[in-house]
Amino acid sequence: MVYKILYLYPDLLDLYGDSGNIEVLKYRLEKRGIKCQVDTYSILEDKPNFSEYNLIFMGGGADREQSILSDDLVKYKDDIINAINNGVFVLLICGGFQLFGKYYKDADGKVIDGLGIFDYYTVSGGKRNRNIGNIIIESNIDGEPYKVIGFENHGGITYDISNSFGNILYKNPNNTYDFEGFMLDNVIGTYLHGPLLSKNPKLADYIIKVGLKCKNKKEIELEPLDDDLENKCRDVLITQFL
Repeated sequence: MVYKILYLYPDLLDLYGDSGNIEVLKYRLEKRGIKCQVDTYSILEDKPNFSEYNLIFMGGGADREQSILSDDLVKYKDDIINAINNGVFVLLICGGFQLFGKYYKDADGKVIDGLGIFDYYTVSGGKRNRNIGNIIIESNIDGEPYKVIGFENHGGITYDISNSFGNILYKNPNNTYDFEGFMLDNVIGTYLHGPLLSKNPKLADYIIKVGLKCKNKKEIELEPLDDDLENKCRDVLITQFL
């Protein structure tokens, strides 16, 4: 069994170590004897077959990087929609999350067109008005409530979210919103950097399970891993913040 990951624009979108999410998934897959294949795509490279993957991943980037790659990404809108409809999991961090919506308006008023796959849009809060700090949200992961711990650093605020990633339980004082991110069964868009998955092993396994299901056409039971250390760290952070 092989779990195939397509990492989009790794040379442009890895602002706060978001590529660490790939390392977490690779580790958890290989501990279970599942081979992990990571392919990358960036501007001017050969077109990938999006639907052949278990997971498509995009990290975060600044306004300049988003502007550079948006014209390239839009060429693959139909292919990405087909992949999502075929059950491929899509994990989008910060800039990647924004680019799957209608548009992003930066601090200077410039509009960067998104794919428009989802109806949300993002507007910068200004060059000095950023949301920076630790954050905890409560999400529904694999049918159960789960506290997702992360770190955010972004100036944009995303509006018209139809299905949020979760309800915010702890946030920095600058935040004015109560919900974070976007989530469907096989799509997560979020502002949580970090990497996100190192702090949230259950979320990592959910992404693995859904990605495997889309290729195997059946539920895959994952062998449990020893997450005792990770969960003790989570308990400390949750107690400290909440």
